[in-house]
This record gives sequence, C-alpha cells and structure tokens, in this order.
Amino acid sequence: MAGLSMAESGGGRDLPSKLTWQVFICCIIAASGGLMFGYDIGISGGVTSMDDFLQKFFPSVYLKKHEAREDNYCKYDNQFLQLFTSSLYLAAIVSSFIASFFCKKFGRKPTIQAASIFFLAGAVLNAVAVELGMLIAGRICLGVGVGFGNQLLITIGILIANLINYATSKVHPYGWRISLGCAAVPAIILAIGSLVIMETPTSLLERGKNEEALRVLRKIRGVDNVDKEYAEILNAIELAKQVKHPYRNLMSRSNRPQLICGTVLQFFQQFTGINVVMFYAPVLFQTMGYGTNGSLLSAVVTDLVNVLSTLVAVFLVDIIGRRVLLIEACLQMLAAQSIMGRILAVHLKSANIMPKGSAKLVVILVCVFVSGFAWSWGPLGWLIPSEIFPLETRSAGFFFAVGMNMFCTFLVAQAFLTMLCHMRSGIFFFFAAWIVVMGIFAIFFLPETKGIPIDEMNERVWKKHWFWKRAPNGPMLLFGSLAGSWQIHAVAISEAVGEETKVIYEKNPSPDTLAGQDLSYAIATVGEAPYADFSGGNSELVIPSTGADTISSVADKLNPHVGCSGIWKTFGYRAMALGKDRWFNGCLVAWN
Repeated sequence: MAGLSMAESGGGRDLPSKLTWQVFICCIIAASGGLMFGYDIGISGGVTSMDDFLQKFFPSVYLKKHEAREDNYCKYDNQFLQLFTSSLYLAAIVSSFIASFFCKKFGRKPTIQAASIFFLAGAVLNAVAVELGMLIAGRICLGVGVGFGNQLLITIGILIANLINYATSKVHPYGWRISLGCAAVPAIILAIGSLVIMETPTSLLERGKNEEALRVLRKIRGVDNVDKEYAEILNAIELAKQVKHPYRNLMSRSNRPQLICGTVLQFFQQFTGINVVMFYAPVLFQTMGYGTNGSLLSAVVTDLVNVLSTLVAVFLVDIIGRRVLLIEACLQMLAAQSIMGRILAVHLKSANIMPKGSAKLVVILVCVFVSGFAWSWGPLGWLIPSEIFPLETRSAGFFFAVGMNMFCTFLVAQAFLTMLCHMRSGIFFFFAAWIVVMGIFAIFFLPETKGIPIDEMNERVWKKHWFWKRAPNGPMLLFGSLAGSWQIHAVAISEAVGEETKVIYEKNPSPDTLAGQDLSYAIATVGEAPYADFSGGNSELVIPSTGADTISSVADKLNPHVGCSGIWKTFGYRAMALGKDRWFNGCLVAWN
C-alpha cells in the first residue's frame, strides 16, 4: 500500500510503518468526536438566546426577557432552561460507566458506532422537538454519545456552533431547529467512518483474536514486518492483565498524590467559570444590553480567541512547562474576572442598560479570560492527568478524572443562571475566589511534569516533591527462602526505605498478608532454587511498579554478595517471581 514511510525515533524503538488511509480515517473520526462535543457545548447558549426557541419551549423566560421592568440578572433564571444545557453531562457520566464495559467486551469499533447512533438520535430529536420532553431526551442522547465516544477540536466545534447560531438567528421561526440539527453532520461523518475502519489490534488481542490482530496491524502500518510491535502490544496486554483491581490500586496510599492532583485539576477547570462563558456567552451579553445578533457575534469573537489561544498552548507547553502556564493564567483570569465583576456592579443595575463603552470593555475582558484558560487550564487539565498516573492505574485514574469533569460541568451549568440572578455581579467574584485557590494549588502542590516519562514519574516527581513525598507508602514485603535471615539487616533496610515504611518478613506470604496489606513494593529473596518457594497459592501477588531505586538501594546495603537484577524491565524493575504468568515490581535477589 502506498504511503509515507515513518519511523519512531528517540524513544528507543524503531518500528517501520507507513501513513496509510486507515490511519488517516482514524484521525478524521477522532476529529469528528471532538467537533461534536465542542458543537454541543457551543450550540446550547446561542439557541437559548433565540426568541423563537424561547417562545416555543420556555414562554415564561421569553416574557421575562421582553419585560422592561424585569431584573437584567434574572431574565433567564429557569431550572428547565438550565437542564436543557446540563442534562448532556449528567447522561455522559452515567453512560461512560456502561461504555467502558461495552468497549472491553465488544471492541472499539462497535463502541464508536454506538456513539454515532446516539449522537444522530440526539440531533434528530432536538431538531424535530415539539415539546420540552423531546428536547431533554435529545440532549440526553447526545450525552450518552459523549460518554461512549482533544481540546483544539472541541474549541473549533464551539466556534462553528456560534457561527451557525449567528446565521440561523435571522431565520424565523425555525432557525433554532437548523442549529440543533447541524449536530448530525459530524455524527454522520463518525457513523460512516466507523463502518470502514478496522478494529484496533489491541482490542482484538484482548479478546483472543490474535491472527486477526496481526493481519489488521499489517494493514494499518502498511508493512509486513510488524512482529516487534505486535510482541510489544501483546506483552503490554499481558502485563495489564496482572492488575486485576485497578480501581482498588488507585485508592492505595502510594497512588493518593496522583489521584488527588488528577481529580482536583478537573474540579478547578470547571470552577474557573469557563463553561459559563462557553454555554451562556450570548445570554450573558444580552444581559449586558446587546441585541440577539450582537450577542451572538460577540460570542463568535470570544470563540475565535479560544481556538487561537489553544494553538498557543500546543507550541508552548513543552517549552516553558505546565506550571508556568497554569500560574500565569490564574493571574490573567483573576484580573479579568475581578474587573468584569466591578464593571457590572457599577454599570449594570436591575433594569437599566449598560453603557456601550463598558459593554465593549466587558467583551474584551471575556476574551482575555478565555485566552488565559485556553492556553492553560483547558488543555492542561486533560494533559497532566494523562501523564501523572502510573501505567497500571492510568485508565482507572483517567476515568475518575473525566467523571469529576463531567459532574462539575453539570453542576455549574445547572446552577449558573440561578446564581447569576441571586448573586448578580458577585458571580464573577465567586469564580475569581476559586481562581485564587487554583493558583495556590498550582504553586505549592502541583509538580512539573514536562519531559518526564511516565515510568520515571514516581522517582523523579512524587518522591522529590516537598509535600507529596510525605505521602505514606505501603509496607515493603520481603519473601522467599531467605526472608527470615534478613531481619538482622533491619538497620540497613530502614536506611534504604525510611523508618516510616513498615517491612514485612514472610517466607511464604499468607493470604491475609496479600489481601490485607497495601503493599508498595516487594523483594524476593531466594537461595539456589529461585522459583521453588513462591508458586501455587501465592500467585495472586501483584505489586504496582514503584520503588525501583529504593529496592536497588536495599540490595546494595544488605550484602556485597546480594545482587538486584531486573529479570523483566518494562516500566521500572519487574521480576518474575510468582510463576511464569505472574509479575511483581522489584528485584529477584539471589544469595551467592
């Protein structure tokens, strides 16, 4: 198959491949998924500012909007109007649980097809809706599609949505139907693409279809010599199978810093107030006195800033680092939110119209705020969690992070218009206060991860961070035929692992030890028959891949004749000590 020859370099692997049409289609499908999500974020705010839409589904809001004496801040305060926006994210949280099991059982391709079906169903239901129930049902279907199915493409989707809103606002009385129905376009692209792409080799291997996986890998790469990559994928799957309880491992003390940072980042991302701007920008600008067309055009301008600023992040993130971008953005967003709040407090009272000069300044400040978010907390809120979780808990950790993000998005979307009504301009100071907290967290508690491989993250980041290095480690297990004799070296072991780390000595670890201890790492100590002592009943011992340097230090301090050798080295030191199908991180220590 013709294509551009490519080879990976710099990472220690040399895997021949070509840029095939299958890879190109996969990129198109990934882009369609991001565009759909971004479109659904951007479309809701514009539609909810259209009079035809409000008159049909929310007549009370329509009347308040045109009532001269109505409080500017309370025109759109309606729980069902907020539910129209937020229901998508609540459905996404629930469906993501189902999608993870669906994907594991049936593969990636059927999962993509299911997502496209839900997206199409949601777009059609919204476009033809004749009552509020159909409207909410359509949003829920879109949310399920999100749960089943990249920051730049999301921002482009938001921009496209507001451009369409600006155009359809002039089409009466069904312009809103066109806006909602256009969500079907990327869904159709996704559906067609899912019919022509092949299942992924990883998914096929996970379901035991080895020959088909090899054939698919050759087609994707465009070359016949894929044995090395095939072996690496197969090995990675075998290692992943050893972690039987990734969610339980994620909750262990040794993984606590990563879990806290990953989920807190998602919480903070939403409590910047960004989705308030993305969802309700047209509504917000109308509150300040812009007409429908003016408010939609202002939203388009802020979305264009969003796209361009996200491109800035792509170029800067690996040059100046993650923390610098996050901290600078906090200062930028804090200034913008505070000044906006002050302007609205002075110039926008209950029923008056804001002076044009002040309204234009607010639009500029919104652009300043959006740009700060788009080159920092927006993309980095997803990038950093993908870097900090160890490989054995990465999927579980990222799942928790996504769940937190969707929940907070739902919470903010459902509450914002009510908060705007009750807090008025104070809503900007509310989010500004959270930005202060975010800045403190980024300065003192978030480590820099630029240029650090995942398998070195624990030793180079968490164990050297001023705060997280204090996180308690689980006990260390010494087991095997010579475990008992190592008790005389307690001082050396304490020096190597620290006095706060408990050391358990057991020749044959009991089921209670394996089940009840939150072990951080282990060392097998053996004589002439390396594998004789730990097979059979002890084969369930699986330890996270952390502490390689510490284990080496233990071996060095104990005896000059004790050697620490990684029989299997993939993600740190891993040694086979529990039979050929069981692995643990650590060293096989042989006594000469």
